[in-house]
This record gives sequence, C-alpha cells and structure tokens, in this order.
Amino acid sequence: MFEVVMDSLTGEVKHVTNLANPLQTSNQPIPVGVLGFGGLGQAAARVLAPKQQMKLVAAADQKGFALNPEGLDLQSAIAAYKTQGSLGYLDPGGTLSTQSIADLIQQSQNVAGFFLALPNLPNTFMASVAKQFIDLGWKGVLIDAIKRTSAVEQLVDLRAELAAAGITYVTGCGATPGLLTAAAALAAQSYAEIHQVKITFGVGIANWEAYRATIREDIAHLPGYTVETAKAMTDAEVEALLDKTNGILSLEDMEHADDIILEMAGICGRDHVTVGGVVDTRNPKKPLSTNVQLTGRTFEGKISTHTFTLGDETSMAANVCGPAFGYLKAGIALHQQGLCGLLTSAQVMPHFVS
Repeated sequence: MFEVVMDSLTGEVKHVTNLANPLQTSNQPIPVGVLGFGGLGQAAARVLAPKQQMKLVAAADQKGFALNPEGLDLQSAIAAYKTQGSLGYLDPGGTLSTQSIADLIQQSQNVAGFFLALPNLPNTFMASVAKQFIDLGWKGVLIDAIKRTSAVEQLVDLRAELAAAGITYVTGCGATPGLLTAAAALAAQSYAEIHQVKITFGVGIANWEAYRATIREDIAHLPGYTVETAKAMTDAEVEALLDKTNGILSLEDMEHADDIILEMAGICGRDHVTVGGVVDTRNPKKPLSTNVQLTGRTFEGKISTHTFTLGDETSMAANVCGPAFGYLKAGIALHQQGLCGLLTSAQVMPHFVS
C-alpha cells in the first residue's frame, strides 16, 4: 500500500511512500484505478491522462482487467476495449477473467483508491461491489457517482463494515449527486431554515450507445419502468423508445440520492429535495442549463434563493469525472488521517487534482 502525504493547507501531494519499501519515497503521482470501462470509465481515463498528481494504474470491465504500476496507456487501453471487447487483451498488463473485479481487487493492494464508474444495475450492484472490497481485505478509498436514494441506503447499512475494513468510502461524487449537492450544502450556510432544494439538469450525448448503462439508469426513472425492466431492455428496445421520444428523456421527481445525502449532512429533510431534467441522446448540446436552486429563510426573516449554474459548454463527462477524482483525492487525505467508513459528497470538500 502507498502512504500519500499531503500539505495540510493546500491539499497538494508532497510525496508518496511505498509501505512495502519505505525507502522508496518520491514525488510520484498517486496510483488509482477505475472499475467500469464503458463511456464513463473511458471518460475518467481521459480526465486522468494529463494529471500530474494521479495516474491510472488499474481498470476493469466485465470480461477482464488491466494492471500496470507504471500506468496504463490511455490510447492502447481504449483501443483494446473497442476492438477486442475487453481490457483483458491489453499488452502489457491485461488479463481476461470471468470475475474481473474480484481478481483485480486481490492484486491491487498498492492502488490507493478506485472510482467505481459502474452502472448500478441491478440496484444492489454497487453495494455488492463494496462488499467484495471488504471481504477481500483491501484497504483504501472508494468513490462512486451513484444516483438512486435506495442504493445509498444500502451503503449506509455497510458503514460499520467499511470502517472496520479500513476503507474510506465517499458516495455520490459525480455531478448530481456530487458537484450540485456540494453547492447546495455550501449555499445553505446563508440560511437559518431551508425550504427547498431544486436540482435541474440538462445532458447532451451525441451517441447514446457510448453511455448504454447510464441511459438505461435514466430510463429506469421514467413512468412505467423499473431498474429491472430497464436493465433487461435490448439495445433495439432502447432505440425504439428513443425513436418515440425523438431521442429525448424527460425526467421528473426522480428517486435521486441528492435527497438522502443532503439529509445525512443535516441540510434539510429529503422531502425538501426535488431532482429532474432532460437528456438528449442525439445531440451533444445540453437541452437546458444544469443548476441547483436553494431557497430558504435568513436569520433576518428574508426569503431568498441561491442559484448555482454549470457552464453549458461543460460535458456530462467533465462534470462527473472531474469532481469524482477531486473527491478521491480528498478521501485519500482523510484515509491517511485514519478516517474510515462512509461519507458523502455533502460532507467532504473535493480537492483539486492538477
């Protein structure tokens, strides 16, 4: 395992020590991994590629994994996945496996943290992955970009086990929940009483097939659909649905984990939080601006609303993966201080990864 020492004021990495060889101390980047190598996982790899403070050394998909302490080559990894169907074909470092996540975990004691860029299909999947890390004795930091309230509730049930296992798990670390949830937690400081948190998102994707799992998770929020029915849909059935809607998914009053995360942070009850938005699966331009509006009463008795809006030019990938690695860096700093268990994006400030 690696010990990562950070400046207490700036959060910058000072040095990384290999605990298996304490004399091996350098200014090397933090070794991290990504589970899932579809659209989101590949975007995460692209976000990491130019970073100096972190490097991608491990990644897994359904059919295999890749592990290289020197770092995975971005273009080679993406090419192996796209042309041969799995990172297991990557040379060097690839291994084909029918239990890729478990096999990678067992070989990743020197990986400081993982971004779980996985579809939570079925709804118990993310908790089951966390349980694998616990059962296999891995210690480090895990972060996710989970969406559903009920999925976070399952992680809450694992709090004691995560702490006992020496794992720091930060949940809801994408755009929403994540960036917008944290903005709401910050905005709440102006108020004595919170009346409403309203999150509205607009997502533009030029090709839905690049984000198959993400789109299925969104479909699961539509009236008449469940996680199970969305997971069972074939690509042709998804295409047929999108043809009917001209590629647009309009989502209202979603079961979205921003509510439980803000409740756990003591900002407001989950019944005060609403989330909805529009996903355009045929155009890269956002159909509407993504924002969070927090309305409350100040100590003087004034009713007011704070609004935080994301730039329309920023993509879903940028707004999910950027914060995810910021939270991973923060989680690593907390883990080094001995803080283990379950935290949320409303309880931790992400650290910028340069």
